[in-house]
Amino acid sequence: VFEAIMLFRNSLLSCLLLISTALIPSSYQTWPRRNNVLFSGEAPTQAGIQFYPGVYEPNVPDVKLTRSVDAQTGTATFYFDEPSFFNIEKEEDIPKEAITAMTMVDEEGSMQTANVNARFVNGQPKSIQAKYEMLSPSDWDRFMRFMTRYVSLFYYFVQLYPSQAEANGLSFNKA
Repeated sequence: VFEAIMLFRNSLLSCLLLISTALIPSSYQTWPRRNNVLFSGEAPTQAGIQFYPGVYEPNVPDVKLTRSVDAQTGTATFYFDEPSFFNIEKEEDIPKEAITAMTMVDEEGSMQTANVNARFVNGQPKSIQAKYEMLSPSDWDRFMRFMTRYVSLFYYFVQLYPSQAEANGLSFNKA
C-alpha cells in the first residue's frame, strides 16, 4: 500500500513540477492579466485554489507532500511563484481585503488553511507559501482526491492542445 501511495504521489508531483503556467477554464473568474490566455474551453472537471472568495488562482503551484511513518498525518506545502494578484495592472482591480486563507475547492466542497505566508524581495511581493495539514487518514484521502481533480484539469489541456502546451513548457509525465 505504501509503495502504491508513493508511486501515486510521485506521479502527481511530476505533473505539478513540470507545469509552469496555469490553464484555467474560461468559466473560472480570475484577476485581469496581461493577455496571458493560453487556452479556452471547458475542462471535464473543475477544481481550483482561491485566495479570495470566488476568485480562482490561475498560476500552478509547486506542491510538496510529506506523510508520517504511521500514515496518520501529513502536510502539503504549496509554493506559488508570483501569483496572479501580484501582477494586477489597474488600481481598481487590486483587492481591498487581506489574504486570510488558501481554499481548495472542488465538487466535494472545500478545504482551507490559514497557514499562508508571503515572501517579499526589495519591498515587492514575489511568492506565497501555504501549508495544509492533514490530521487523519481521511483528510489525506480527501486531499488526494482534490489533487487528482486539480491535476486532471491540466492533463486535459495538455492532451487537447499538445503543440501549444509544448510551446509554453507544459508537459505531463507518468512516474
